[in-house]
Amino acid sequence: MKNFTAVVERDAVTGLLVGHVPGFPGAHSQAESLDELNTNLREVIAMLLEDGEPVLESEFIGTQSVAVA
Repeated sequence: MKNFTAVVERDAVTGLLVGHVPGFPGAHSQAESLDELNTNLREVIAMLLEDGEPVLESEFIGTQSVAVA
């Protein structure tokens, strides 16, 4: 079992949730709910892993809140 961290945002135009795995080319999807997005991302990642172990281009570290006066 492998675990990946996905970043999730809501598209302002469509209202859909958009998720991607930072540094993993092609590992992205969209959906109307978080459950559907999770399912979609699992399917995409599983398909990408069929080609072998990915070479991640970056590593997700976290989020940070930035205050601007």
